[in-house]
Amino acid sequence: MTTAKARSRTPIVWRLAALVKLEHTLFALPFAYVGVLLAYRPAKEFPRWEELLWITLAMVGARSLAMGINRVVDREIDARNPRTAGRELPSGRLDLWQAALFCLAALVLLVLATFRLAPVVRYLWPIPVAAFVIYPYLKRATWLCHFWLGATIGLAPLAAWLAVGRSLSPAPFALWIGVACWVAGFDLLYGLFDVRVDREQGLHSFAVRFGVSATFWAARALHLVTVSALTVAGIAGGAGVVWGLGVVAVAALLCYEHLIVSPSDLRRLNAAFFTINGVIAIVFLVFAVADALV
Repeated sequence: MTTAKARSRTPIVWRLAALVKLEHTLFALPFAYVGVLLAYRPAKEFPRWEELLWITLAMVGARSLAMGINRVVDREIDARNPRTAGRELPSGRLDLWQAALFCLAALVLLVLATFRLAPVVRYLWPIPVAAFVIYPYLKRATWLCHFWLGATIGLAPLAAWLAVGRSLSPAPFALWIGVACWVAGFDLLYGLFDVRVDREQGLHSFAVRFGVSATFWAARALHLVTVSALTVAGIAGGAGVVWGLGVVAVAALLCYEHLIVSPSDLRRLNAAFFTINGVIAIVFLVFAVADALV
C-alpha cells in the first residue's frame, strides 16, 4: 500500500493517536490518580469527580505533547532506524505541520486543564513542558537520558497532589522517586532494542555506554528503589494495609518482568516493556482505590 493510500484510508485522528501512542498514557495516568488518592487519605475523603476529570485531561495533554515533541525532534533519526522508520512522520502518513499543530493543541489542553485545578499548578506547568522539550535532545549527548525521562514522567503523582491543593510533604516526593525509578528502569531495557543502531548513529544510551549485562543490573536496582519508595510513600501518606499489598503486587510483577528477559534472551522484551508495565500501573491503582475505600 502506498503512503497516499494509507493516508486516505486511515482517519487523521487515528494517525495522530498512533503518532503519540495514546494508549501508553496508561503508564503515568494511574499513578497521577494514586497521587490524588494519597493526598486525600489523611482526611479519609475521596477526590471530587471534576478534579479527576481535569487531571485526566491535563495528563492526556501533557503526555500527548511530550510524545509529539519527541516524534517531531526525532523524525530524521527514526527514518534511519528500521524499527522506527514506519512511524507516522518518517513514513509520510503525517506531515510535519500536522504533528506540530497537534502538539500545540495538546499544550492548549494542558494549560486549560491547569486553570481548572489548584492555583499553584497554573504557574508550574512550564516546568514539565521544558522537560519535554529537553528530553529528545539528551540522547544525542548523554546516557543519562533514561533518568531524565523517569524524573519527568515521575512528576505525574507529585503534580496531581499539588493539583488538588495539598501542601508538599514527603509522601508525594516518595511517589515521584518510585515512579521515576520504575520508568527509568524499564526505559533502560527499552534501549536494548536499538543498541546497534544507536552506536551507528552516535546516539547515547545506558546500554551503548555500559553494555547489556550492566543495563539489566541497573534496571533491577532501580526497580528495587521503586518498591522501597512506594512503601515509604504509603507510610508517609498514612495509607493502610491494602496499599502495602499493592506494593507487594508491584514487586511480584517487577520480578516476573525481570525473569522473562535476560541478557542472553531478549525475545520477550516487548512483553516485559509494554504489557507488564501497563499492568503494574493499573494493578497498583486498583489497590490504592481499595485502600482509600476501607
